[in-house]
Amino acid sequence: MAEGKDICCDDRRCRKLNSAPESNAGQVLYWMSRDQRCDDNWALIYAQQLACKRSSPLHVAFCLVPRFLDATLRQYDFMLCGLREVEMRLRDLQIPFHLLLGNAEREIPQLCHRLGITSVVCDMSPLRVPSAWSRDLADACDKLNISVTQVDAHNIVPVWCSSDKQEYAARTIRKKIMLQLPSFLTEFQPLIKHPSPEMGEERPLTDWEAAEKSLQIDRSVKPVGNIFPGSAAGKLCLEEFCSKRLAIFAEKRNDPNVDALSGLSPYLHFGQLSAQRCVLRVKEAARAVGGKIMKGSCDAYIEEAVVRRELSDNFCFYNEKYDEIEGAPGWAQITLREHENDEREYLYSVEDLESARTHDDLWNAAQLQMLHEGKMHGFLRMYWAKKILEWSPSPRIALQTAIRLNDRYELDGRDPNGYVGCMWSICGVHDQGWAERSVFGKIRFMNYAGCKRKLDVNNFVSRYPGARGPVSEQQTLTKRHKKK
Repeated sequence: MAEGKDICCDDRRCRKLNSAPESNAGQVLYWMSRDQRCDDNWALIYAQQLACKRSSPLHVAFCLVPRFLDATLRQYDFMLCGLREVEMRLRDLQIPFHLLLGNAEREIPQLCHRLGITSVVCDMSPLRVPSAWSRDLADACDKLNISVTQVDAHNIVPVWCSSDKQEYAARTIRKKIMLQLPSFLTEFQPLIKHPSPEMGEERPLTDWEAAEKSLQIDRSVKPVGNIFPGSAAGKLCLEEFCSKRLAIFAEKRNDPNVDALSGLSPYLHFGQLSAQRCVLRVKEAARAVGGKIMKGSCDAYIEEAVVRRELSDNFCFYNEKYDEIEGAPGWAQITLREHENDEREYLYSVEDLESARTHDDLWNAAQLQMLHEGKMHGFLRMYWAKKILEWSPSPRIALQTAIRLNDRYELDGRDPNGYVGCMWSICGVHDQGWAERSVFGKIRFMNYAGCKRKLDVNNFVSRYPGARGPVSEQQTLTKRHKKK
């Protein structure tokens, strides 16, 4: 990319959020939110190209809100460590970084006024709260004649390109995505040392300790020590996956006793790593080795990292009730309502579930994995959520419990994948009706015996002391309780 050249970021990735005209002069700001990285970031690439075309300075800002949904110190620490890395990388590129305390609607227009910024570029999240932030910021900037352009830097095929409606299942969106994938799965334009830097003294580094102290969050859920934050760590994890685990991914990814997963979901969630880069690298690694096994693993990875992940964004983008029973398909709402008052053999309180105190050692072990490691194996997440449906007084309470625990302890919580995972398990989203049974109705059923046929349950449970703990007297009484 050279100064003065036309913007080469695919304009299908971009959409205007307000009516303010694009200026030919003035500084440019990238409001970073979902995609917290410098490299392989189409939104930042677009913003730099826009600034270069004007020969103007470029700024990057991140708005740190004091609380966000059920995020705890665990998730905020992971995010802040990644943002420290962003700041240092931007400094090398002569791009000032601004950490703003508060929401974008108020903080970004003030920064624009102070610096003479006439264009704002932002990334895209389909979730309710971040979407409202973007709309509110666009409206505030419209009044100041500041243009706001949104770039989908998270999906390979932009969410508004893959489909113009909520898709019913993976089979209905797969062809739409795969037909467009070749035109979007391209190499990134590299960032350059910004040729028109802000003049004056270099800005002092962010006081990250003060930023952390400003948070109003639950600090009892501590950071995990087994997953290192930041783009550099994410890239290393990607390389280790390609060299050590990709070959067995297709065959072994559903076995929690085998280290076959990519481990990339925390980095993808925080935008510290680009899904597009992951797919490009996986395809490259598969080609280098060759053979049916590597091709099969590459195809399996694309199915999960592109089709399934972007299906989740599609669901949240087009369905405002993506985390509620009312967001489920009609057949699922009917069957859950018909079986809401069925007798439950076990009923557990949220506290018992959170503390992994149930009669089911596999479920307890999965919950302990999430509590201590910040990530539960993908196959077990399905079993985990379905048991919450089976052991809760109602489907609505079950969904609320599953989402709360997922968002509170998982590093990749508060994510479209997490909401859709809970909705699939409990509410039949992206699934079909199955044989009718008690409590579940026509929702797909999973049980302990089925898991034993698929994996060595004892081997997994043995990794988590306490998973086979004794059932308390209160739980024994709960078991005998029959919901009328």
